[in-house]
Amino acid sequence: MDRKKLLLSVLGKYPNLKKLKKIHAQATTLGLLQHHNQALSCKILTTYANLNYPNDATKVFNQIHNPDIVSWTCLITLLSQHKNPFKSVLAFSQLIRAGLRPDSYSVVAALSACGKDRDLISGMLIHGLVLKYNLGFKNQIVGNALIDMYSRNGEIMVAELVFDWMLFRDVASWNSLLNGFILCSFLEPLVGMKLFKEMRSQGEVNPTIVTIVAVLAGCADNGGLYFGGSVHGYVKKVNLGENNIVLNNALTDMYSKCGYHDVSVMIFNEMVERDVFSWTIMINGCAFHGKGKQALQLFSDMLASGVAPNEVTFLSALSACTHEGLFVEGQELFRNMVQCYGLKPMIEHYGCVVDLLGRAGLLEEAKILIKQMPMSPDVAIWRSFLCACLIHGELDLAEMAGEKLMKLEPDDDGVYALVSHMYCSSNMHEDGLKIRKKMRNKKIRKRPGCSWIEVNGSVHEFLAVDRSYVAATHIYRILQCINEPDREFLWLELE
Repeated sequence: MDRKKLLLSVLGKYPNLKKLKKIHAQATTLGLLQHHNQALSCKILTTYANLNYPNDATKVFNQIHNPDIVSWTCLITLLSQHKNPFKSVLAFSQLIRAGLRPDSYSVVAALSACGKDRDLISGMLIHGLVLKYNLGFKNQIVGNALIDMYSRNGEIMVAELVFDWMLFRDVASWNSLLNGFILCSFLEPLVGMKLFKEMRSQGEVNPTIVTIVAVLAGCADNGGLYFGGSVHGYVKKVNLGENNIVLNNALTDMYSKCGYHDVSVMIFNEMVERDVFSWTIMINGCAFHGKGKQALQLFSDMLASGVAPNEVTFLSALSACTHEGLFVEGQELFRNMVQCYGLKPMIEHYGCVVDLLGRAGLLEEAKILIKQMPMSPDVAIWRSFLCACLIHGELDLAEMAGEKLMKLEPDDDGVYALVSHMYCSSNMHEDGLKIRKKMRNKKIRKRPGCSWIEVNGSVHEFLAVDRSYVAATHIYRILQCINEPDREFLWLELE
C-alpha cells in the first residue's frame, strides 16, 4: 500500500484532532498536498471541518496546488456549513475565475450559501450558470437547491416556477416547495392543501414524515386548523409513523397553536416516547392558554421523568409564570437555570424576569436587572418595563423607558401611542401633544388592529375599520341582525 492510500485508510478510522494533525503534518512533509492528491487533501479538509476546526480546514485548502472542482466544492461546503455563507459564495466566484466548469455539487453548495446569506443577486447569477451549463432540468438536487434559495430570499413565486419547470421531481422537491411556502409565511391552507393533494396524486411520490412535519408547522404558524386536521386524518389513515416523536410533536404544536389545547394534551398523553421538545411544546401550550400552574406541574413531571430541560423549556416555563403572575416560582426557575443546569440566559429569559418584577411592582429591581444584563435590552423589554411603570404610577421611570423605546424604534406607531398615553394619563397634555406632533412630522400613522379566522380551510384576515373585504356587506348585515333581533328577515335574505 502506498503512503497516500495508507493515510486515507487511517483517516477513515474516526481520528481525533491530535491524530489528524499528525496525519496532516506527515502528508505535508511528504509533499502529498502540493501535488495532485486531491482526494487526500479533501479528506483531511473535511475531517477538520467535521471536528469543527474550519480554520485548519481552510489552511489545508491553501496548501493545494491548482485545486480541482472537488477541492473547491469541499471549501464552498465547509464555509457554508460553518456560518460563513458570504465567503462560501466568494469561493464559488473564485472557482469560476479560475476557469473551472462548475458541476452540480459545487452549484448546490453555492446556492445553499446564497440562501443562508439572503444573497438573491448571487443566487440568480448561479441560476444563470445552471442554465448555461444545462445542470438543472434533469437534476432534482439542483432544482431543489434553487427552490430553497429563492424561498429563503422571499421569492416564492420564482421557486414555484422552478418547481414547475423540473422534468423530474422527488419527495425532496415537494418538501422544498412546501418548506418554501412556510418560510415565506405564504402557506394558506388552500394552497397547502392543493400542493399536498398534488403530491399524493403522483403515484411514485408519497408524503414522508418530513413532508408532514413541514406542512403541520405551516398550519401551526398560520392557524390552519382545518388543513392540519386533514393532514392528521391522512396520517391515521395510512398509519404513517404513529409512534414517531417528531410527528407527534408537530401535531401537539399545531393543535395547541390553533386553540385546541385539549386535543394537544390527548396526543401528548398517548405518546409512547417523549423528548425535551415534547415536554417543551406542552409547557409552552399551557403558558399560551393561560394555564401557568399546569405548565409548572408539567415542568416538574418532565424532571421526574429524567428529561433535562433546555433553554427553550425554561423560557416556556418562565412565560407561564409571567402570564400567571407566579413571581416566586419564576425567580426560582431563573436561578435554577443558571446555577443547577449551567445554561446561559438569553435576552428572552431576562425579558420574562423583567416582566415578572414589573408586575410585582418591583420596578427598581427591574431597572437594576436591565442595567446588569450582558446584552443591550431590546424593544420588548423596554415596552414591558414602560407598561409596568404606567400601571404602578412611576412617571419618572416610565419617561426614561419611553425615551429608550423611541430611540430603538423611531418609526413604531405603538411606541408613540404608549408614550402619548403615558403623558395624557398623567395630565401632561402638552407633552402628549408634542408626541402626536412628532408622529405627524415623521408621517407615522397608527396601524389598524388585525385578526383572522379560518373558514372551510381558508384563512381570512380582517383589519379594524376596513370594509374592503369581499364579504364585508354580508358580515355587517349579520351584525345588524344580532344588534336588532326583531329584524330576522335579514337572515332569510342572506340565505
